[in-house]
Amino acid sequence: MSERRTSNDERGTLIKLGIPKGSLENATIDLFRRAGFNITTSARSYFPSIDDPEIECMLIRAQEMARYVEDGVLDAGLTGRDWVQESEAQVQTVADLIYAKQSFGKVRWVLAVPESSTFQSVKDLQGKVIATELVAATRRYLESNGVKAKVEFSWGATEVKPPVLADAIVEVTETGSSLRANNLRIIETVLESNTQLIANVDSWRDQWKRRKLEDIRMLLEGAINALGKVGLMLNVEKTNLPAVLGILPALKKPTISNLSEEAWVAVHTILEETTVRTIIPRLKEAGAQGIVEYPLNKIVM
Repeated sequence: MSERRTSNDERGTLIKLGIPKGSLENATIDLFRRAGFNITTSARSYFPSIDDPEIECMLIRAQEMARYVEDGVLDAGLTGRDWVQESEAQVQTVADLIYAKQSFGKVRWVLAVPESSTFQSVKDLQGKVIATELVAATRRYLESNGVKAKVEFSWGATEVKPPVLADAIVEVTETGSSLRANNLRIIETVLESNTQLIANVDSWRDQWKRRKLEDIRMLLEGAINALGKVGLMLNVEKTNLPAVLGILPALKKPTISNLSEEAWVAVHTILEETTVRTIIPRLKEAGAQGIVEYPLNKIVM
C-alpha cells in the first residue's frame, strides 16, 4: 500500500470511499455496477479505479472500515453494522443496504455448540470458553445475560474449535450450512447485521460531500430495490384490459398508455422475476399481445 495517491487539493473535491475487501468485495462491486458505477480492481493495488472522477476508492477490510472512517482517513465506506458496533466507532449511518456475500439479505452472528453437547442456552456457558472474531459484542451479549465466560479471539477456522479448543463459538452465518457441516448447532442469535454505508461525521457536515453521498445512497438503494424484479410491457385491447389487470401483481398500479390505434393500450409494470413464467401464459390467454420482459438495474422509490 505504498503507492502515492493524488490529494484533494491536486484533484479538487473528492469522496474517499472504502470498499470492503474480502467476502463482501464482489457483492459490493456488483451492487455499484447495478447502481451505475464501474469499479475495477487489480490484484496488485488496494486502490480500485472507478468511472466517477469525484470518487476515489480504497480496499479496506470490513473489520477495520469503521475506524478509518471515524478517523477521517476515509470520508465514507461500506461495512457491516456488526463491525461498527464491535469497534464502537462514532460514524454517521448513511444507509442500511440489505445485501451479503451470498444473498441480498441479512446475516446473523450466532452462538453455536457441538451437536453432542448438553448446552441449550447461553446460561449454560457460565465459566466456559467461547471463541469468536466478534469479541467485544460477544462480551456485551454475555454481560446482558448475566453470564461470565472466557471470550477468546479467533483468527479463523472458528467452526473447527469446539469442543477441543472452545466450548462454543460465536460465528457469522447466512444459511447455517457451514455450521451444520462442522456438526454444530445454533442455540441463540447474538445479533443480526447488514451492510451499511457509513460516513465520517465531519465529512457528513460538508455540504458537497453530503450531497454526493446522498446521491450514492439513492442509486445503491435503487439497485437493491431492483434485485429479483423485471419490467413487463404489453399491448392489449381496451375490452380485455380488466382481465389483464386482474392477472398482474404490481409494485404499484401498472402504467397504462394510449396507443395510436384507439382500441388498444400499452401496459407497463414491474414484477418479481420468479412470477413471470406463470403470469405470461395467463396474460396471453387474457388477450395480451407483444409481451416484452426486460431486466431492471434500479428502482428509485
